[in-house]
Amino acid sequence: MNKRLSRTEMLISLGFLFMLVCTVGAFFFGVQVGTDRTTANYEVQKQLNSKPVTSTALQQQDLVSFYHTVFMPYREFQSEWIDLIEQANVKQTTDFPSDLKRMSSLAQQKFNEISAIKVPASSLLEQSQQQLLKSLSGFQADSKKLSVSGSSQSVDQLLAAMRKDDNYKQGVSQSLHGQQSYYDAMLKWAAGMNHDIPSEIVMPKDMKTASWSKLPLAAKNKLSADILTANGMLVNYYPQDLTSRIDEFISSGQAGKLKLGLIGPISELLADTKAIRSGDYKSNMSRLYSNQVLPQLPFFLPGE
Repeated sequence: MNKRLSRTEMLISLGFLFMLVCTVGAFFFGVQVGTDRTTANYEVQKQLNSKPVTSTALQQQDLVSFYHTVFMPYREFQSEWIDLIEQANVKQTTDFPSDLKRMSSLAQQKFNEISAIKVPASSLLEQSQQQLLKSLSGFQADSKKLSVSGSSQSVDQLLAAMRKDDNYKQGVSQSLHGQQSYYDAMLKWAAGMNHDIPSEIVMPKDMKTASWSKLPLAAKNKLSADILTANGMLVNYYPQDLTSRIDEFISSGQAGKLKLGLIGPISELLADTKAIRSGDYKSNMSRLYSNQVLPQLPFFLPGE
């Protein structure tokens, strides 16, 4: 006995078939889209993996290793050199030519030690290393020449001849540029850690105290290295010590009382009055600097 489907039953059957067709179609469409996306992601990753790595971004460990193997060995020489010149200036050396001969040997020793160190290629650290090596080469040549020719000259005559010597000028200039490159590397590392920190900054002639005070410490330290380089100041303190004294001078109100609104004149006053000492930064770090992004280098750490 044949039974015809009612109109309602026919519509329900057709609706079910339509939904079934749509579901099956959506399934296969999803499979295809997923396959296409997987293939595309694979191709992109394949291309990325095939590209040579050219990044020269520095890691904190690079800065720490450079500190111990290049920067501090150089600073050991620089410290002895500054001490010797200060003693000669106040006539506290009995045999200046022999002292210069000793410094020539020390410069050569440090040159050999530092030149054997491998640092990241095409980086600011490599640039700094080469500049410090050129500095040692200049000091070595200058002290060797004066130690040989200086037996018949007074200390004052030797000091005068030293200041005119191109090797000495190279020693001072390259020392400061090497330090500047190292602090530039620290700034770029800090910028990589915090995008609010500028990766590049140079010291303008007319920087105002208000602009300076808004800068992060890593940027201030780089600018202090710029100041020392521009002034040709070979000193026994670090850029962060200069930074600390400038900040203290501003925060104490002294800059306002003397109507000094630019960083250049403030740094000149502090240098001329010998108001900066090695260790000034650590004396002020807990009071002036909190939550600053700096690499974990010994001269930035308390108690070191």
